[in-house]
Amino acid sequence: MLEFWICALALIITVANVINMRVVRLNGAASVYESVDILIPMRNEEANVEACLKAVLNSELLESSKVYVLDDASEDQTSDLISSFKVHKLQGSALPAGWLGKNWACYNLAKSSNGDYLVFLDADVRLHPYAISSALTKMNALNWDYISPYPKQLAGTFIEKLIQPLLQWSWLASVPLRIVEKYPNRSMTIANGQFLIIKRSAYEQIGGHSAIANEVLDDLEIARLLIASGFKGGVADGSSVASCRMYKTSEELINGYTKSLWKAFGGTTGTIAALILLVMTGVIPYLGFGAPALFIFLSRVLAAIKTKSNPGYALLHPIAILVLLYLIVLSSVRKSRGTLQWRGRVIS
Repeated sequence: MLEFWICALALIITVANVINMRVVRLNGAASVYESVDILIPMRNEEANVEACLKAVLNSELLESSKVYVLDDASEDQTSDLISSFKVHKLQGSALPAGWLGKNWACYNLAKSSNGDYLVFLDADVRLHPYAISSALTKMNALNWDYISPYPKQLAGTFIEKLIQPLLQWSWLASVPLRIVEKYPNRSMTIANGQFLIIKRSAYEQIGGHSAIANEVLDDLEIARLLIASGFKGGVADGSSVASCRMYKTSEELINGYTKSLWKAFGGTTGTIAALILLVMTGVIPYLGFGAPALFIFLSRVLAAIKTKSNPGYALLHPIAILVLLYLIVLSSVRKSRGTLQWRGRVIS
């Protein structure tokens, strides 16, 4: 009976979010006259440099913008490729003790720039020419200090198609976004560092990335700091203006998720609770194919339609949850053994 009400609540929250979620739309773009700095850390990104920078340099309606790209000790052709574009190229310095690579790169990018707005962007994100101006227009209309337009998540391999849709569904089905906007709560804050815009004044007031130097979930921790400090902001549907394919192989996906899932639920107790909840809502209901399974299926379909992914994979939800359970356990095991790595660096 408990899973019935949990699954019903997940569907109710999903419906509410699908109807009321903030959306960054192409037709909402207006000229931005404040200075905008686009900050892109790159480490071994030779496959992404050209497409990423071409898209960014084609951004429109930004009256004063600069693009900063930091080559973080790449071992491939990333550095040479960056040099072929008219951007402000930075060379990453040695990683200090107590810092994770991306956080150190973002810190140096922000320190080297001076714009009113900081646009943090991952190299695997592809932006529409109006993406940044549309996001800033929405952000300012809401009087927010930051906005996280969630890109459309692209998937190629089977495991990507299983796991990637869970990214948006997990918070669309659990976080009542409009209520959280009105009553900000650190534990229910949502953000995605793939495409994240922050007012410089707010970023500097919270200490920027130096305040989260060793946090593996840098995007969430930055957003939580902003909320805890009284700033306003939130996640928005950015699937019309941005897309991202995070991983291109099964190995990349497994390594990418295991690097951070151990921390995603706050600790051992939270991880155990998450495992139990996922089994209750993603496995047990499907053993009987009753109302709870229907509720979760409908929530997956609605989330997929809202975020422009394939709703057909909702049929494979229990398989996706089993894979996610495996990744959570694997992440915790690797963390306990000190074998977590990402892009050639150990995550301690």
